[in-house]
Amino acid sequence: MRKDNLRGSQMKIAKTTPDALKILWKEKVFLKPKDFRAIEADLEKRGYNFTDKNLMMALKGAKFLTRKGEKGDYLYVQKHPYIEGDQNGD
Repeated sequence: MRKDNLRGSQMKIAKTTPDALKILWKEKVFLKPKDFRAIEADLEKRGYNFTDKNLMMALKGAKFLTRKGEKGDYLYVQKHPYIEGDQNGD
């Protein structure tokens, strides 16, 4: 991830779907359970437009998230709070 200046503030830019999810995690988006479409909307607000397949695979592989519910109706919530320097979410 790199940092760019936008109107005097720093914003992290993710080039991959897993990196974008880590940014959301750092911003405490996953404190409460969110469904796929809500996560997609959070990413779109930040200018990210990943394919559904890429987003689903990244959510499934995110070690810092847990998935609740049944197939087709999953909710994603963090397993633990973001810790500065925790790059993998272990």
